[in-house]
Amino acid sequence: MRFPLLLTLQASWLTVCQTTQHYPTTWGHYDLCKSQGYTDEGLTWYYMACQPEAADMTKYLKVTLDPPNITCGDPPETYCTLENPYMCNNECDAATDELAHPPELMFDFEGRNPTTFWQSTSWKKYPKPLAVNLTLSWNKTIELTDDIVITFESGRPEQMVLEKSLDYGRTWQPYQFYATDCLDAFTMEPKTMRDITQHTLLDIICTEEYSRGYVWKNDKTVRFEIKDRFALFAGPKLHNMASLYGQLDTTKNLRDFFTITDLRIRLLRPATGATMVDENNLSRYFYAISDIKVHGRCKCNLHANSCIFDKEKLVCECEHNTTGPDCGRCKRNYQARAWSTGSYLPIPKGTANICLPNSVGPVIRQNISSLGVANRNQARVCDNELLRCQNGGVCMNNIRCQCPPSYSGLLCEKPWCENEPGGCGGSDSGQAFHRPPALMLLLLLSALGPVFLVEICWMAVL
Repeated sequence: MRFPLLLTLQASWLTVCQTTQHYPTTWGHYDLCKSQGYTDEGLTWYYMACQPEAADMTKYLKVTLDPPNITCGDPPETYCTLENPYMCNNECDAATDELAHPPELMFDFEGRNPTTFWQSTSWKKYPKPLAVNLTLSWNKTIELTDDIVITFESGRPEQMVLEKSLDYGRTWQPYQFYATDCLDAFTMEPKTMRDITQHTLLDIICTEEYSRGYVWKNDKTVRFEIKDRFALFAGPKLHNMASLYGQLDTTKNLRDFFTITDLRIRLLRPATGATMVDENNLSRYFYAISDIKVHGRCKCNLHANSCIFDKEKLVCECEHNTTGPDCGRCKRNYQARAWSTGSYLPIPKGTANICLPNSVGPVIRQNISSLGVANRNQARVCDNELLRCQNGGVCMNNIRCQCPPSYSGLLCEKPWCENEPGGCGGSDSGQAFHRPPALMLLLLLSALGPVFLVEICWMAVL
């Protein structure tokens, strides 16, 4: 029986194998949520994990400042340069467009001459700290995909903290501390990304790397290194993304580390260029930011490949019978099993973990749960996809199968003779033993896992 069975399934396995071999094994492809293919049972759907493309997320944020009157220009003010306290020809006037420096200039087009930037008031109230909180809010969960880069038009701050929120600003946790002297500012030993390993990736560090060099033209940026952290798993040039995706799936809290709803930049002490503050020239101390880069994607829990900006809000266009801003729950009437996030594994298509329709009966649900993970995600009932009416049954309103006289069951999978004396194999049954269709056997075989699938692929080829 085993050899004829393999021959029966050969065409189906070849289709699956060819689809799998199309993708390189070192990279995960998550741009499609589902695709159609042919099996012995005809046209069917295959579901995959999916996610939106990465994009410039500064296009969709809202920025708030605390204190709200910290932006320069009201009243108008004259500033000196940091390197030359006697050159005081820089003006800020909120009532004049050419001299105003509002917050939105941190996110406008770069490359203009002169450079546009936001600027704070000067440190006139010294020794009281010149403290500013810049909060970037998306009203949406996003996943970071590249370094956060803050470009200062003035000198880089001598003390600064980058913080994140995962609950829309209700609570905050530090991402990284920045200082010219970490021990003095935050009682922390200074570190850099070179000190970070796979095992310490979630550690919060203080770095002195971005807080010095106030007069050099190229020393204007402050970074939070996302790609360097990715490279700990994916290699220096990020060639092995499959390894990273696997870690995101299996390492506790790793995916959350790169996930945010809000960012907060806490500016605690401006650049002074010296160990002492010149109290006679306080107008040379201030903050000015010309650009902030935040690259990422909408978090859709691997249930959507697109995210739209609608009514001033980012929303995932959910697939897999899920719904919500982050595709974080099952749609109504698709709650036959509990919602679950998608999985990057197995590479290259992942596992969709689709929500099942309520029309799936308890027996079918139990059978589906006992099958392999990938095929659980493909299971749907009576809608021309994977679990279709069998043995000539007709799907009624995508809810139930109307079975021919000789069959019963949710999918018309049971011959009536099973209830007769002697069962379907008995002399009184009048019907041959009912053999499950090849597609159901595919589902059962797939429960043995991807290694067994590969073995079957080779046997099918031979």
